[in-house]
Amino acid sequence: MSKHANATSDASTELRQDLPKPVTPDQAFLRDLGRRVREVRDRRGMTRKLVAAEAQVSERHLAHLESGEGNVSIVLLRHIAAAVGVSLVELLTSEVEDTVERRLIRRFLERLPQHRLEEVVFRLMRDFGHEEAVRRKRVALIGLRGAGKTTLGNRLAKEMNVPFVELDKEIERSTGMPISEIFALYGQSGYRRIEKQTLERVLQDNAEGVISVGGGIVARQDAYDYLLSCCFTVWIKAQPEEHMARVIAQGDLRPMAGNDEAMDDLKRILEAREPLYSRADETIDTSGEEVDISFSRLRQMVTN
Repeated sequence: MSKHANATSDASTELRQDLPKPVTPDQAFLRDLGRRVREVRDRRGMTRKLVAAEAQVSERHLAHLESGEGNVSIVLLRHIAAAVGVSLVELLTSEVEDTVERRLIRRFLERLPQHRLEEVVFRLMRDFGHEEAVRRKRVALIGLRGAGKTTLGNRLAKEMNVPFVELDKEIERSTGMPISEIFALYGQSGYRRIEKQTLERVLQDNAEGVISVGGGIVARQDAYDYLLSCCFTVWIKAQPEEHMARVIAQGDLRPMAGNDEAMDDLKRILEAREPLYSRADETIDTSGEEVDISFSRLRQMVTN
């Protein structure tokens, strides 16, 4: 081999040695993992020494991990995730999947107490489980008897040219029994189960419509959450005295039958359920109000 060829070969060898070695997928993963651990620790304001102590690993081991040089067992990584207060999934999520928006949402959720998280889940289901335009095609009226659900719902359905469904009547039709008999045979829990099954079928069968729903549906959270996520929901309310007077005016004396404390019971029910009814999209108080005025307000809410 000539001296020129040897010189060329030596130069090529030196050039290859100067070039950075390609990063393997495993090395890239460890580097990104170390960066995420470091970022989370900094975000929490925790020193490396403190995290190492909480995770029961050596500070040297943690330093290697954060630099992307160390290897780590899944158990130790789980300890580190717990020490910095995040899930193992968050540490293992790649940068491509872990957007700025996702990180901001996680940081917001981390600050919320457990009872507020349930509210966030509901709002996400309601606002993003179904597109708003789709959800508004089905209007659900909730509240106790006597508030005006049937009167307003029937009128709204005719104006929208969509079906009007009274869930209680649909339950009676599908079971072949009056509501009172269903309660007597199956109890409240059995009735609520039938109510949820009927609601699911009604919503599956009607992409559009106005639905009058019994006031007790709020007692079953999964059914109520489902209703709120699938329908634009309006609480039709009234003062207890008007609830009672309207029901009696319809010829139904059952609220007063054998119960001198019916009004007190009604007030207690309304007071207990108010936080649940308030989860509806909108509220209309029909107390002392002409039907035309209440309907005008309802129509405006639904069409806006």
